[in-house]
Amino acid sequence: MPLINVKLIEDVFTQEQKQQMIERLTDAMVSIEGESMRGVTWVTVEDVPSGQWGIGGNALTTADVHALQAGAPA
Repeated sequence: MPLINVKLIEDVFTQEQKQQMIERLTDAMVSIEGESMRGVTWVTVEDVPSGQWGIGGNALTTADVHALQAGAPA
């Protein structure tokens, strides 16, 4: 039984977007494993507090992710 764990920085994605992630990730696993696995494919979405996600030794905040979404360089 597959478990897909998605971690996101808080306040970046809407509830609707998170629901889409759950649906599409489930669909992706079903496309690999077969339809009989749909009912036992678990997807969890966890929000990580802003500033508690580090990349390259630097904390990443919600504002940083919004800037990346707007096209700012990484």
